[in-house]
Amino acid sequence: MDKHDTSAPVLVRVATRLPAQDLERARRFYSEKLGLDPVDERPGGLLYRCGGAEFVLFRSTGSSPGTFTQMALEVEDIEAAVAELKRRGVVFEEVDAPGFHTQGGIAEIEGNYPSKGARGERGAWFRDSEGNLLGVGEPVL
Repeated sequence: MDKHDTSAPVLVRVATRLPAQDLERARRFYSEKLGLDPVDERPGGLLYRCGGAEFVLFRSTGSSPGTFTQMALEVEDIEAAVAELKRRGVVFEEVDAPGFHTQGGIAEIEGNYPSKGARGERGAWFRDSEGNLLGVGEPVL
Protein backbone atom coordinates (compact mmCIF):
# COMPACT_ATOMS: atom_id res chain seq x y z
CA MET A 1 0.00 0.00 0.00
CA ASP A 2 1.32 3.41 -1.00
CA LYS A 3 1.90 5.60 2.09
CA HIS A 4 0.27 8.47 0.19
CA ASP A 5 -2.92 6.49 -0.50
CA THR A 6 -5.81 8.89 0.10
CA SER A 7 -8.61 6.29 -0.10
CA ALA A 8 -8.72 5.85 3.69
CA PRO A 9 -9.38 8.92 5.83
CA VAL A 10 -6.62 9.89 8.21
CA LEU A 11 -8.79 12.19 10.30
CA VAL A 12 -11.84 10.35 11.55
CA ARG A 13 -13.51 12.37 14.31
CA VAL A 14 -13.71 15.91 15.61
CA ALA A 15 -13.27 16.44 19.33
CA THR A 16 -13.56 20.01 20.58
CA ARG A 17 -11.33 21.26 23.40
CA LEU A 18 -12.47 24.16 25.61
CA PRO A 19 -10.19 25.81 28.18
CA ALA A 20 -11.26 26.17 31.80
CA GLN A 21 -9.33 28.14 34.38
CA ASP A 22 -11.46 26.59 37.12
CA LEU A 23 -12.40 23.04 36.13
CA GLU A 24 -14.78 22.47 39.06
CA ARG A 25 -16.63 25.72 38.35
CA ALA A 26 -16.92 24.65 34.70
CA ARG A 27 -18.18 21.19 35.73
CA ARG A 28 -20.93 22.82 37.83
CA PHE A 29 -21.92 25.17 34.98
CA TYR A 30 -22.19 22.37 32.41
CA SER A 31 -24.14 20.19 34.84
CA GLU A 32 -26.47 22.77 36.37
CA LYS A 33 -27.03 25.04 33.37
CA LEU A 34 -26.72 22.66 30.39
CA GLY A 35 -27.68 19.36 32.00
CA LEU A 36 -24.42 17.72 30.87
CA ASP A 37 -22.18 15.60 33.06
CA PRO A 38 -18.78 14.20 32.10
CA VAL A 39 -18.71 10.59 30.91
CA ASP A 40 -15.06 10.29 31.85
CA GLU A 41 -12.30 12.31 33.43
CA ARG A 42 -8.58 12.42 33.95
CA PRO A 43 -6.37 14.82 35.89
CA GLY A 44 -7.02 18.23 34.37
CA GLY A 45 -9.74 17.15 31.94
CA LEU A 46 -13.43 16.30 31.70
CA LEU A 47 -14.81 14.36 28.70
CA TYR A 48 -18.40 14.96 27.58
CA ARG A 49 -20.45 13.22 24.90
CA CYS A 50 -23.42 14.93 23.35
CA GLY A 51 -25.38 13.92 20.26
CA GLY A 52 -22.73 11.54 18.94
CA ALA A 53 -19.86 14.03 19.35
CA GLU A 54 -17.50 14.66 22.19
CA PHE A 55 -15.79 17.64 23.75
CA VAL A 56 -13.34 18.16 26.56
CA LEU A 57 -13.04 20.85 29.18
CA PHE A 58 -9.40 21.07 30.16
CA ARG A 59 -7.63 22.94 32.94
CA SER A 60 -5.76 25.84 31.39
CA THR A 61 -3.98 28.93 32.62
CA GLY A 62 -5.06 30.65 29.41
CA SER A 63 -8.52 31.64 28.29
CA SER A 64 -10.37 32.21 25.06
CA PRO A 65 -10.97 35.81 24.00
CA GLY A 66 -14.66 34.87 23.59
CA THR A 67 -14.86 36.78 20.31
CA PHE A 68 -15.97 33.82 18.21
CA THR A 69 -18.14 30.73 18.58
CA GLN A 70 -15.95 27.95 19.95
CA MET A 71 -18.57 25.22 19.92
CA ALA A 72 -22.16 25.03 18.70
CA LEU A 73 -24.93 22.71 19.75
CA GLU A 74 -27.74 21.93 17.31
CA VAL A 75 -31.28 21.74 18.68
CA GLU A 76 -34.66 20.84 17.19
CA ASP A 77 -36.56 23.79 18.74
CA ILE A 78 -34.39 26.82 19.49
CA GLU A 79 -37.13 28.80 21.22
CA ALA A 80 -37.78 25.96 23.66
CA ALA A 81 -34.04 25.38 24.18
CA VAL A 82 -33.32 29.07 24.81
CA ALA A 83 -36.30 29.36 27.18
CA GLU A 84 -35.17 26.31 29.17
CA LEU A 85 -31.55 27.47 29.32
CA LYS A 86 -32.67 30.94 30.45
CA ARG A 87 -34.78 29.27 33.15
CA ARG A 88 -31.61 27.52 34.31
CA GLY A 89 -29.78 30.85 34.51
CA VAL A 90 -27.95 30.98 31.17
CA VAL A 91 -27.57 34.55 29.88
CA PHE A 92 -27.77 34.94 26.09
CA GLU A 93 -25.82 37.53 24.14
CA GLU A 94 -27.63 40.28 22.27
CA VAL A 95 -25.99 41.12 18.95
CA ASP A 96 -26.69 44.18 16.80
CA ALA A 97 -24.44 44.27 13.76
CA PRO A 98 -25.12 45.20 10.11
CA GLY A 99 -27.29 42.43 8.62
CA PHE A 100 -27.25 40.44 11.83
CA HIS A 101 -29.11 41.04 15.07
CA THR A 102 -30.80 39.06 17.80
CA GLN A 103 -34.29 39.51 19.18
CA GLY A 104 -34.86 37.87 22.53
CA GLY A 105 -31.41 36.32 22.18
CA ILE A 106 -32.18 34.58 18.83
CA ALA A 107 -30.92 35.63 15.38
CA GLU A 108 -32.28 34.71 11.96
CA ILE A 109 -29.36 33.69 9.73
CA GLU A 110 -29.69 33.57 5.95
CA GLY A 111 -28.41 30.54 4.10
CA ASN A 112 -27.22 27.17 5.25
CA TYR A 113 -25.08 24.34 3.94
CA PRO A 114 -26.81 22.51 1.04
CA SER A 115 -26.12 19.12 2.62
CA LYS A 116 -28.28 20.12 5.61
CA GLY A 117 -31.30 20.63 3.35
CA ALA A 118 -32.13 23.88 5.11
CA ARG A 119 -32.62 27.39 3.75
CA GLY A 120 -31.32 29.13 6.86
CA GLU A 121 -30.61 28.85 10.54
CA ARG A 122 -31.70 30.40 13.80
CA GLY A 123 -28.93 30.90 16.33
CA ALA A 124 -28.28 32.10 19.87
CA TRP A 125 -25.03 32.55 21.83
CA PHE A 126 -24.00 32.45 25.46
CA ARG A 127 -20.82 32.22 27.50
CA ASP A 128 -19.96 29.38 29.81
CA SER A 129 -18.50 29.97 33.27
CA GLU A 130 -15.02 30.26 31.72
CA GLY A 131 -15.88 32.88 29.08
CA ASN A 132 -16.02 30.44 26.15
CA LEU A 133 -18.62 31.56 23.57
CA LEU A 134 -21.03 28.73 22.77
CA GLY A 135 -23.80 28.69 20.18
CA VAL A 136 -27.15 26.99 19.86
CA GLY A 137 -28.54 26.56 16.37
CA GLU A 138 -31.65 25.24 14.63
CA PRO A 139 -31.74 24.66 10.86
CA VAL A 140 -34.65 26.39 9.15
CA LEU A 141 -36.20 24.01 6.61
